[in-house]
Amino acid sequence: MDQNLKTLMDLKIEKTRNALIKNNMEAHIVENTEELNKLISKLIKPGTSVSVGGSQTLFEAGMIDQLRKMPITFNDRYDQSLSAEEIDDVHRQAFLADYLITSSNAITEDGLLYNVDGKGNRVAALIFGPKHVIVVAGINKIVPDLEAAMKRVENVAAPANAIRLNKETPCTNFGHCAHCKSKDRICSHYVVTGRQGAPGRISVILVKESLGY
Repeated sequence: MDQNLKTLMDLKIEKTRNALIKNNMEAHIVENTEELNKLISKLIKPGTSVSVGGSQTLFEAGMIDQLRKMPITFNDRYDQSLSAEEIDDVHRQAFLADYLITSSNAITEDGLLYNVDGKGNRVAALIFGPKHVIVVAGINKIVPDLEAAMKRVENVAAPANAIRLNKETPCTNFGHCAHCKSKDRICSHYVVTGRQGAPGRISVILVKESLGY
């Protein structure tokens, strides 16, 4: 990366980290996914229970495979041997887990997390339930403000996820949100996470790489 662009990126990510801290969240910056996975190993204590939200970011970072090898109880929603009913049970286990690891659809430079969910299990557990929440996000998820966060979901995150999940929605054809009423719509719950009442319950790890949608 050009050094001048790297300087701009560093300024943006540092500004975002400081804003998250002011909102009573812990915030870390790592250079790459290797550093990310080392940090996760330090943050999660052996013998604890861990759940994950649906996240392309975690897959790209190699974190799902890492969690499967750690000395923890991993509530593995991606276990292909599970039935639909068993997957629902795994989703509910997140509320009683010691840790939830997930990503965010967007993070604003003033320290807000913005997420849009279909079933709502990811955002519900983000808000309440697990003792600790770790949010992992690449530099591509950082946006100037809430308006930009909404546009990012409508023009990037939602269409990309709908394509990934083989949904029959207008955005898979148009490449952007059409505010549809489709039976396959994956956008139902819109959640903004701001200043936290429980200091440090949510930790955000900002990765200086592009990860996920």
